[in-house]
Amino acid sequence: MIENLSEVERFILNQLQEGIPLVPKPFEKLSSDIGISEKEYIETIYKLKEKKIIRQISPIYDTKTLGYDSSLVAFKIDNIEKSAEIINSYPGVSHNYERNNEFNLWFTIAVPPDSKLGLEKTVEILAKETGVKDYVILRTVKLYKIKVKLDVKGSITEKETPTNSKTKPENYLLTEEDKKVIKITQVDIPLVSRPFKEFGMKLNLSEGEVINKLKSYLENGIMRRFVAILFHRNVGFKSNGMVVWKINKEKVDELGYKLASFKNVSHCYERTTNKNWKYNLFSMIHAKSSKDIENFVEKFAKEENIEDYKILYSTREFKKRRIKYFSDEFYRWENRYTKN
Repeated sequence: MIENLSEVERFILNQLQEGIPLVPKPFEKLSSDIGISEKEYIETIYKLKEKKIIRQISPIYDTKTLGYDSSLVAFKIDNIEKSAEIINSYPGVSHNYERNNEFNLWFTIAVPPDSKLGLEKTVEILAKETGVKDYVILRTVKLYKIKVKLDVKGSITEKETPTNSKTKPENYLLTEEDKKVIKITQVDIPLVSRPFKEFGMKLNLSEGEVINKLKSYLENGIMRRFVAILFHRNVGFKSNGMVVWKINKEKVDELGYKLASFKNVSHCYERTTNKNWKYNLFSMIHAKSSKDIENFVEKFAKEENIEDYKILYSTREFKKRRIKYFSDEFYRWENRYTKN
């Protein structure tokens, strides 16, 4: 499908993944860089969404800064379809994949700051409901990169300067108005000339007030980016591998930042280990084929003298959906397992 995209469409895809300008007419500003009209620009986005190239254009809010507790979790389980259905019923599960490992079901989960159960208890309930054989909770120790930008012209060896490794402020004091703004703006942006004015009408705020709120969230780390997320397989990145590495503690930072410098590495974290899981460095790699990933990983491992690593491919996607922050769904789910 990528071969059928025009140069303008490719430019727009890269542009939208860089960020939506927080101005009254964001699409007019973006279109001026290409030399087409705002109307043509918006129509092109519509076409790219219809072709299932663009999945969503919206803010990416920072889970931790919003006060949510989150982790990657892996289950070792037999009845994988039924288990995925049970896990997906929890509103804080954003991604859920089958992977080629004895721990075969991998999901990310977040629980709200006022959860009665907390993360561990919530995972324990999911484990009991699914009849899991074993599971591991793999919390983030350090973030080196989280930036999904699929360069439709680039290659796997291209590098960039990591921009997401800085420490984000924690426990930012959100007002009830902030929560309402986040709740309303976390959806797909309206494809109109003045999208922030539309958000403002729902919030009883002016266009300028909405824009200033969003700028503040970006500056304070509450929002990571305001970007387009693509259907990666439909833009040619048909393979993705979660590569897990066993690294000596004194080398984790060095290798984490090195991996984060590659464009096709979208996520890179140091995570906790335990008696059932020894790999502490995680990197998500997107490529045109599994062979490209394997060549890259083998080359990196050889250059850095890394002997113990695994490539965990996703074989099935059970869920990929942004968390709806401050949604009542969380409390309805918890109420089934709590008396008070």
